[in-house]
Amino acid sequence: MSTVQIFNEGAIQERAENARMSNIIGAIAVGDLVKSTLGPKGMDKILQSASGRGGTDGMIVTNDGATILKSIALDNAAAKVLVNISKVQDDEVGDGTTSVCVLAAELLRQSEKLIEQRIHPQTIIDGFRIATVAARNALESAAVDNSKDPKQWRDDLLNIARTTLSSKVLSGDKEKFAEMCVDAVLRLGGSTNLESIQIIKKIGGKLTDSYLDEGFILNKKIGVNQPKRMEKAKILVANTAMDTDKIKVFGARVKVDDTAKLAELERAEREKMKEKVAKIAKFGINVFVNRQLIYNWPEQLFADAGIMAIEHADFDGIERLSLVTGGEIASTFDHPELVRLGECDLVEEVIIGEDRMVRFSGVAAGKACTIVLRGATKQMLDEAERSLHDALAVLSQTIGEPRIVYGGGCAEMLMSKAVDDEATKVAGKKSIAVEAFAKALRQLPTILCDNAGLDSADLVAKLRASHYEGKITAGLDLYGGAVKDSKELGITESFKLKRQVLLSASEAAEMILRVDDILRSAPRQRTQH
Repeated sequence: MSTVQIFNEGAIQERAENARMSNIIGAIAVGDLVKSTLGPKGMDKILQSASGRGGTDGMIVTNDGATILKSIALDNAAAKVLVNISKVQDDEVGDGTTSVCVLAAELLRQSEKLIEQRIHPQTIIDGFRIATVAARNALESAAVDNSKDPKQWRDDLLNIARTTLSSKVLSGDKEKFAEMCVDAVLRLGGSTNLESIQIIKKIGGKLTDSYLDEGFILNKKIGVNQPKRMEKAKILVANTAMDTDKIKVFGARVKVDDTAKLAELERAEREKMKEKVAKIAKFGINVFVNRQLIYNWPEQLFADAGIMAIEHADFDGIERLSLVTGGEIASTFDHPELVRLGECDLVEEVIIGEDRMVRFSGVAAGKACTIVLRGATKQMLDEAERSLHDALAVLSQTIGEPRIVYGGGCAEMLMSKAVDDEATKVAGKKSIAVEAFAKALRQLPTILCDNAGLDSADLVAKLRASHYEGKITAGLDLYGGAVKDSKELGITESFKLKRQVLLSASEAAEMILRVDDILRSAPRQRTQH
């Protein structure tokens, strides 16, 4: 009897075991790809794009899990699920992108062994759910909240920033950058919107030359002959055309029988522009920032009126500027009562590196600040910016959810012990899946040790023993190669980050385990014309 073909020719169906294995192997491969970047001794990856996009010659040097996974083209469906959870982790908390992929991959590695023992995927999923609840409860009971004690709270935030930065390119100067990040985030006053913290990258100098500037810096120059310093600034932020002082010969067709007529047209254009500048000056402003170009004639008019004019402020810059000065972007000037002006104490020209820029200090939204990053190469600066983004995001989330847990494998071992204890209470095959979950959690401290070139079998066994003795803050000191108290070492992590890693990883593993068929449609045929 011939088989019935129900799919298009060229479509592929992978069934049951094959589908499951193909998914699990794809996910494990992604976990293995990023796991060497985990921890303070993690290594970096070079990503080179064929199209030349993504920076200099299309090259990125990074150890940020989300950046690595975002930049590589994957064909495996399960691998794409891991890429998506790392993106969600990046959007939700900002850090822990590598941890979440590695944990999901380790859960699937354990699942693969259980499936070989003929344990059904649904049984494994049930076991994983029981384990996730136990792990989450253990994490919640171990979380500490010091937000009522200002000194201890600041120390916690600094420790979180140090822990986040210790696995990044900034680890050598983590003290300085941790202070910068905490100062910047505390200015936000509890907001998680990082728009008010601007990062400017300037090649030159070294990383330690970076600094935090309490104000907003716009990477533009002030117009010719205009004041270079303005106190008590009233700012109009606009997006309007200021380039019609001459007839654009290429854009217009004008028939004249005399060149004097052409001069008349030009005069009319100039008068129109003069009126526009007069309308703008009527607002009583002394600083005008425009997103579009400002030609020589209106620039001269602004100079005559004693107004500082800044042209071509890029969209990102102008959006931020309106946010931090409290103004609104205007494009028409006939109704002054509808336009909201921005304010700040001082606008002045400053020199950073070899470039002139404009600094707005004492802005209306007092929370705005700028981190100026210096460094030797573009790749270095890009990676430093990614590292700072992670630290700033985690800190801003911690201010919203102030509980902390201890790092260096401590939280994972704590959860692993709780899950192991839970396994003894679960009857049937599910208990094997619960134990497997505990093993997967123990893989994270193991990988931290391996990446640091330490004896992981010995150290993780000692760490486990310490936790069973009731030392719930015991963690790994990867610099000294020993088991020590994470609380004393100051290895602190955000509770929200750890919880998100646990929940996202177990959900992703669960989703991949549920799949028993992969259907690939036939590739689209090229039609010959």
